[in-house]
Amino acid sequence: QVQLVESGGGLVQAGGSLRLSCTSSVNIPNIGWYRQDSAKHRQFVAFMHGTGTTTYDNRVRGRFTVSRDGAKNIVYLQMNNLEPEDTGLYMCTGQGFWGQGTQVTVSS
Repeated sequence: QVQLVESGGGLVQAGGSLRLSCTSSVNIPNIGWYRQDSAKHRQFVAFMHGTGTTTYDNRVRGRFTVSRDGAKNIVYLQMNNLEPEDTGLYMCTGQGFWGQGTQVTVSS
């Protein structure tokens, strides 16, 4: 069974940075990042396509960057200039599977 594990979350002040990792048990070409709020609504953040192209939600474009280490089956989400509105549980998904998420809290 495919497993996805997120890591790298934490508490940071507004304007700070974090780098999240999504490690998969197998190679998954297409990986998405989502943010889940306290009401458990999931909002799209970014997507790494198998071709190497990337897609971002308008709210994070220019601040967040998604990249891949194919040799290690890891997809990263570099988050810069964080805002309190970025707070949430960040989850990655691929091939219909979801990880458990890593919590990001941005204080003002």
